[in-house]
Amino acid sequence: MPEKREYEDFEINFKLKEGSRKELRGFIVNMFLAEKGGYWKDEVKHVTRYKYFVETIRDGRKIYLLRPTFLNKGIDFQVWVERLDGEKDKKPSHKSIFEDLKDKKQEDPIKFKELLVLIDRVWKCEDPENILEQNELEFRTGWSVELFLKVLKWLFVEQDITYWNYDGRSMLKRAIFEKLE
Repeated sequence: MPEKREYEDFEINFKLKEGSRKELRGFIVNMFLAEKGGYWKDEVKHVTRYKYFVETIRDGRKIYLLRPTFLNKGIDFQVWVERLDGEKDKKPSHKSIFEDLKDKKQEDPIKFKELLVLIDRVWKCEDPENILEQNELEFRTGWSVELFLKVLKWLFVEQDITYWNYDGRSMLKRAIFEKLE
């Protein structure tokens, strides 16, 4: 007989500001530790699920984290974007990031070099909102620079948590720069 499950869904809004890699990682992990855990009651498995709204794009779409995802034994999350590339919410993949960057490089190599500087600033834990206040960089192809930097912020944080004892965000940054040189 299959086990019975009931789901309890939570939605939380929060904004992660600038800080060191360690501070950002600690803030997120502590948020996850504060979640209500799942439990058994009357032979029913009660599962808690969380959606953390973390960024808003100027067009009103949101970036959110989805938990749990069962990838890294409980401290994992996925980055999702509302209506990414159409009507459906989607997870931006590393592959989609590389393809978007390749298209931007082909469109305008000079502006592309400026984008790499912005990516480096996000990698150094500067908040994309602050970067965007100082820069009006735009491309005709692919995602907006705003969407791109905000997604990248969360993929870097995800890498920092997943590869806690390694170089975390550096692996993704290195992959971006190696694939596009």
